[in-house]
Amino acid sequence: MRSTGGQVRTQADYQRCFDYLKAIEDTPLIKFKSPLVVRIRDRAAEQKGRRFGNYIKAVLSLLFARGRERGYVKDNPAYKIRSIRKPRGAPDANRPWADGEREAVLAALPPHMGLPVALMMYCGLDPQDALTLPPTTVKDGMINARRGKTRQPVWLPIPEPLKVALNAAPKHDALTLCANSRGMPWTVSGFRASWRPIKLRLEENGQIRPGLTMKGLRHTVATILAEMGFDERTVADMLGQKTIEMARHYSRRADKTKKLRSVVTDFDAELDRRRTKKVNPQ
Repeated sequence: MRSTGGQVRTQADYQRCFDYLKAIEDTPLIKFKSPLVVRIRDRAAEQKGRRFGNYIKAVLSLLFARGRERGYVKDNPAYKIRSIRKPRGAPDANRPWADGEREAVLAALPPHMGLPVALMMYCGLDPQDALTLPPTTVKDGMINARRGKTRQPVWLPIPEPLKVALNAAPKHDALTLCANSRGMPWTVSGFRASWRPIKLRLEENGQIRPGLTMKGLRHTVATILAEMGFDERTVADMLGQKTIEMARHYSRRADKTKKLRSVVTDFDAELDRRRTKKVNPQ
């Protein structure tokens, strides 16, 4: 995948943190103790939300870790400070899509939005990556790319529904595989602006539930794979993750009923075998 959309996004996120912290840029390093970092985290969360507060804490931890390596500080005051937990009952930020929701969205999308959504829906690509893929990514029935954020390879056969979307996508001369209605490369903000009215209309019609996000399609792919019984390493490889931790996070909603039904059946059979053996000892 190209530059790196993920890198640009990460740089922008860091800059948001630096801009927020500018008010305390003259604070001597020796003043930074864990209680101060906690207060900064909590204040950021009050002003801009829980996720931003946690991100501020994470960025401070990275900065102090680098400073400690270079001898600027003795300790990392942000180390081991916990993130602010999500309130009980609060909805997940990027929940998986239900089967009916996927069908409703695909039916409502204009032609120029079908391909990027298919890349997210059937390959688990991050929205930024799906929008910035070069045309050369697709070759000989395969997708051969790298995630912009982790630089991990993504190499997999093209699923049948994606082949349909590729064939149906409007022709264009953009330097990216996907293009907007003017035949130009998508920006993430532009795609979100186009997606928002479609989502609101579908919500009003009762075809989808509130809280649907494009990033939730990564969770959807992971959930489906987990429900099929694939291990976390396989899910991580599909999503282009270095470790299984994020795959575990993405697939935590997976309905294990099918697998566990088989487990319980085998367990019952084993109990029955043991009871029979006890009643009729050899």
